[in-house]
Amino acid sequence: MNIQIWLRRSLAAAVVVTGSVLGADGASAQTAQRITFEDAIGIALQQSTTIARSANTQTLNHLAVSDARMGFLPDLRVSTSGSQDLQSSGIGGASQSMNARLSSSVTVFDGFANIANLRSAQLQQEAGSMDAERTRQDVVFSVISGYLTLVEAREQVRVAEDNLSAQTEREAELAILVERGSRPVADLYQQRATAAAARSTLVEAERARQLAEVGLVQVLRLDAAAEYDFESPAITDAARDVVLDVTTLVEQALLRRPDIAALSARTDAAQQGVRAAQASRLPTVSLSAGYGANYSSAAELGLTDQLDRSRGGSVSLSVSVPIFDRLSSGHSIERANIQVDNARLTLDDQRQQVSLEVKRAVLDREAAVARLEAADARVEAAQQALTSTEARYDAGVATLFEVTQSRAAAVDATSAQVRARYTLVYQDQVLAYYTGTLNAGARLTN
Repeated sequence: MNIQIWLRRSLAAAVVVTGSVLGADGASAQTAQRITFEDAIGIALQQSTTIARSANTQTLNHLAVSDARMGFLPDLRVSTSGSQDLQSSGIGGASQSMNARLSSSVTVFDGFANIANLRSAQLQQEAGSMDAERTRQDVVFSVISGYLTLVEAREQVRVAEDNLSAQTEREAELAILVERGSRPVADLYQQRATAAAARSTLVEAERARQLAEVGLVQVLRLDAAAEYDFESPAITDAARDVVLDVTTLVEQALLRRPDIAALSARTDAAQQGVRAAQASRLPTVSLSAGYGANYSSAAELGLTDQLDRSRGGSVSLSVSVPIFDRLSSGHSIERANIQVDNARLTLDDQRQQVSLEVKRAVLDREAAVARLEAADARVEAAQQALTSTEARYDAGVATLFEVTQSRAAAVDATSAQVRARYTLVYQDQVLAYYTGTLNAGARLTN
């Protein structure tokens, strides 16, 4: 078959395939839901089940505080009872009786246990709020990670497309040269194989992009059957000359991390538990009051008169002093102290973990800067080498294999540069996450 005829047919087939793909993409784009980066943040915060569970926990903590406050108020009870005496003989026969009573009691002093319980509940509520804030940061960071993965995958697709375009162009040029007899047909066959490998690379890059979109759909908890158009946010290159002081960043993280604040609040709540346990060794003072009336059918007076004459109330003040409670108080205090010690150990572990996370993030960012600088130098050198090799090939002093190797090195360098660039952007977000400065208004720009 004439090479020019074969080339025209191949290009025509490629146009048909490309048009079919673009047509499918265009049809799906008409029904796809457009989602910006800011929209993704809002959707994730709204649909996250982790945030929903955190909100439920906050509601429970609020109820616990309300219960603790109600412990300072008196209760109020209404009680009634009735009875009927059955007699088989006697003058009076059967009789009925009834009594009603309104009573109330309040704890005047319980060794300050109620105050400790209220303060403990308030601290637990505060800790829950800090946990909720950290949960929001977790969700935002997940969206940022997903978006950066998607944007990088799209850039890798662009690199693969550019490579395929260059390989296809080289194949077309070789076909003409072979037709003229300027190049051996073996070069054309070798170039066809190289172009086919470039198409395979593009397919893999496109698959990685689609998987990145699926991952983002999972993070946002969207309908997997629907189509979405994730708009790429504007991402500027991260600054490379930033000087990071680990000590300052660690101090900042320990002050701003919500999880550290939550554990600190829980440690204080555990200390209030010790106060509540110690209160069991102190006297308890309670005040009670009651008011009621009685009625009996055996009495000669009517219902109204009986209730009026039998009215009566009482007020009592009781004091309870613990003398021996089978060591229950001592054991309760010991358990409460152990809980305080465990809370402090957990807080210390978390502080250590935060320090290591920040230190590691700083080191990773410095390494990312170095990798990006090396990648830039590699791209420049690879492009120069490719230009030189292509010129030598056109002059007939280099082989096609050398050109193929040079172009592969240039493509690999460009791909590594893309990866290094977004790794550095990602490390900035990691550092913000570990220092506790990440929020729902996060941006992927510097």
